[in-house]
Amino acid sequence: MVLKKWIQKGIDWLSNLILAAAGLVVLWLFLLVFVYASFRIPTDSMEPTLVPGDYVLVNKLLIGPRLFNLTEALKGKRVNIRRLPGLYDIQRNDVLVFHFPHPHTWEKIEMHLFKYYVKRCIALPGDTLSIRNGIYQINRTEENLGNREAQHRIGQMKPEDFPEGVFQTFPYNESNWNLQNFGPLYIPKAGTEVGMDRFKFLLYKKVIEWEQGKTLSYRDSTVFLDGHPIRTYRFRKDYYFMGGDNGINSQDSRYWGLLPEEYIVGKVWKVWKSVDPYTDRFRWDRFLLDVK
Repeated sequence: MVLKKWIQKGIDWLSNLILAAAGLVVLWLFLLVFVYASFRIPTDSMEPTLVPGDYVLVNKLLIGPRLFNLTEALKGKRVNIRRLPGLYDIQRNDVLVFHFPHPHTWEKIEMHLFKYYVKRCIALPGDTLSIRNGIYQINRTEENLGNREAQHRIGQMKPEDFPEGVFQTFPYNESNWNLQNFGPLYIPKAGTEVGMDRFKFLLYKKVIEWEQGKTLSYRDSTVFLDGHPIRTYRFRKDYYFMGGDNGINSQDSRYWGLLPEEYIVGKVWKVWKSVDPYTDRFRWDRFLLDVK
């Protein structure tokens, strides 16, 4: 009788332990999906703000967590992404983590579930962005965006001083845009309409094909969407222009173009840990460092 009672107590204790563990797993998954994420910084593209070996906490609640079919996304399929209401609108200069929109080729926009970038938001939907002598401008006004020291350095360099393949920028074909002088480029906002000509075709081809799931082409001075001529196009989604603080060594929107809003994971909040990748030493001076 006593043995039976002890066995029952053991079963009850084990059941409670399993339920508690399951509850913790559910809570952890809930927090990962809706509240935060952690990412390691592998490159120097965001120096001096973030350095290789930093581990950053990303706040998802601020701009709103996303819901999508994880199983389909893991298979590499296009998924519908819905963002829940957030507490905060994305601002210029925010440091954001996002799915890199060109994981396989720069010719089209795709989402790879495990390929993330971290960059600074330079321009918002509806902005017109330019770079003049290396300095970012929004709506023809010089703004204090990103790493101004790096921008000044870029503006003072000669074209031949840049490493091979670095100076020329998006959209490349028939464009003289480069790291020193770029744009003006209108950043699409959902619901706005642009006239379509050859240059707009070059600027927005990937965006329009991604939105429509159809082919955009140009011939005989006319833009065709799925074989039908179009004179204007109304955007369905919001887009952002992202830049790295290490301006001369950052694969960002200057090279690959526009970032769809729904690819944004969240805003970088803090460096919660930093380990020197060469010495494995913990960097105490970066512990719980605010990211601005």
